[in-house]
Amino acid sequence: MPILNRAAEMQEEVAGWRRHLHQTPELNFDVFKTAAFVTDKLKAFGCDEVVTGLGKTGVVGIIRGRKGDGATIGLRADMDALPIEEITGKPWASTVSGKMHACGHDGHTAMLLGAAKYLAETRNFAGAVAVIFQPAEEGGGGGNEMVKDGMMERFGISRVFGMHNMPGLPVGQFAIKPGPIMAATAEFTITVKGRGGHAAMPHGTIDPIVITSQLVGALQTIASRSTDPVEAVVVSVTKFHAGDAYNVIPESAEICGTVRTLKKEVAKKSEERIRALCAGLATAFGASIEVDYDANYPVTFNHPEETIFASDIAADVAGDAQVHRAIQPVMGGEDFSYMLEARPGAFIFIGNGDSAGLHHPAYDFNDEVIPHGMSYWVRLAETALAA
Repeated sequence: MPILNRAAEMQEEVAGWRRHLHQTPELNFDVFKTAAFVTDKLKAFGCDEVVTGLGKTGVVGIIRGRKGDGATIGLRADMDALPIEEITGKPWASTVSGKMHACGHDGHTAMLLGAAKYLAETRNFAGAVAVIFQPAEEGGGGGNEMVKDGMMERFGISRVFGMHNMPGLPVGQFAIKPGPIMAATAEFTITVKGRGGHAAMPHGTIDPIVITSQLVGALQTIASRSTDPVEAVVVSVTKFHAGDAYNVIPESAEICGTVRTLKKEVAKKSEERIRALCAGLATAFGASIEVDYDANYPVTFNHPEETIFASDIAADVAGDAQVHRAIQPVMGGEDFSYMLEARPGAFIFIGNGDSAGLHHPAYDFNDEVIPHGMSYWVRLAETALAA
């Protein structure tokens, strides 16, 4: 099945929704206007049920097929934006200072809305489709909140599927793999407390900047010397704060960063090594070092059977040569992982073409992707729920 004629016909309409959402970005769980827009559309489409307030501000629409009873599958999109100042200069650029849709969640939401409209019109399936619009993917764990709110049990969802755009992958192509496709993430804050003093008399101090600088280098040995080279781990220090004057050695210094892994045992070992390195350096220099370590999103793990199914659906839409079935895992995090822990399913990437990268101030979702994404969702629903 190539792109649906109806999806191609709806492209401009759906792009209009996407551009509206792009102009009015909202962060984290505070997606009240976005959720209201989604709710109004789902009701206008004639969804059998529209439930709001799941996972704080999430929305779920239920569309029942005309072919009798059957299973319920979930299709998920994310709604939140990022705290970034947009520089695209597009006519539909963000109108909210310091906020923009720099990850394409506006496109994800619009494509799933387009699929929901089509499925509500045709209902050419048995059972039901739950279209899931979640808040707070960008660090807030909105997917987890919806799961904890009992979404899967409430709607009887048996399988769940997600999709994300990928800059650099040509429009019309898809990419996926079984098993771990995105990383587990953790965040750390390390505070080194020494003894401050005059910069001309460092022998009377315990210099936290020197200690913390050594620590930044030592953390890189977690990947290079503490982890099997065939395993994936990324330890990145992304903040370093210390001191306020040229001639004063400060009392303390602080670094922050992230750890990304594809296996639980590697994640556990990484945390253990961070704590051990801090303890060792504290002893060596006579300082105190505090570690605040927060393991957040788990690995996004594609279930094998559902991955094959999703790959075949993508091939039906795009042609087998346009589907990459064994891509390298992406070391970014994704809270669709919580839904995949709750139910079998698969997460797939769809090409965004030659665009700026995700989380970049020049990024913009490519509206040419819309009919491809809509067709994938429709084909997946109708095939999974065939009478």
